Amino acid sequence: MELKDKIIVVTGAASGIGKAMCVRYAAEGAKAIVCIDRDTAGAEATAKEMGGTAMTVDVAHEDQIVAMIHKVEAEIGPIDLFCSNAGISVAGGVEVPNDDWQRIWDINVMSHVWAARALVPLMAERGGGYLLNTSSAAGLLNQVGSAPYGVTKHAAVGLAEWMAMTYGDQGIKVSVLCPQAVRTEMTRGHEDHVAAIDGMMEPEPVAEACVQTIRDETFLVLPHKEVIGYMQAKTQNYDRWIGGMRKLNRKYGGFDA
Repeated sequence: MELKDKIIVVTGAASGIGKAMCVRYAAEGAKAIVCIDRDTAGAEATAKEMGGTAMTVDVAHEDQIVAMIHKVEAEIGPIDLFCSNAGISVAGGVEVPNDDWQRIWDINVMSHVWAARALVPLMAERGGGYLLNTSSAAGLLNQVGSAPYGVTKHAAVGLAEWMAMTYGDQGIKVSVLCPQAVRTEMTRGHEDHVAAIDGMMEPEPVAEACVQTIRDETFLVLPHKEVIGYMQAKTQNYDRWIGGMRKLNRKYGGFDA
């Protein structure tokens, strides 16, 4: 898919990867970019920078996602590309309180489900569309220090795989973004953590990788090329890989996410 003249929605657009996506898509000549965030001022600042439209939405709530999609479709036009990018992290293991597990599940997984539930029938009816969901390298590997993050990002990858194999015959393309550490509000103060073991990437190269993947219509967006090697090591010898992850867990302080 070429992004010129396309209508694009990006969640988590107030800063970080989401903002970089919006700016990069604008440079491709997108017809309209809708900047979604629960941070109203941040979404408006991003929209102002690249001539887009801002909407305040908390993606932890299905009704807000559905209302936003209907509003965009009615007032701006049919959505060509939906980037379900918003996400959060919660430190800790199985002892993390249920409310925190539920919130990260809703944002990191169910927001993708809710967006697809509303959009897939519309896209299928008009012959196709594109869904780009943000997961993480943690969704392919795992996350030292955060069971909720590792689990939900695995689920996000699994959902994207399922949608790609289920909706592809309806003309709907699906990609999943799986970076390691990126310099965002989420990683602020954790520059020396395990996720940055291969360096802290700026958001702009991540957005560039998204553009190239969308153009090629391939599934995985891997801005950090090292991740392929880590995936191969994991599948070649699972027990050895877990042993290596235990070493990383000891080195980086267990649950100090």
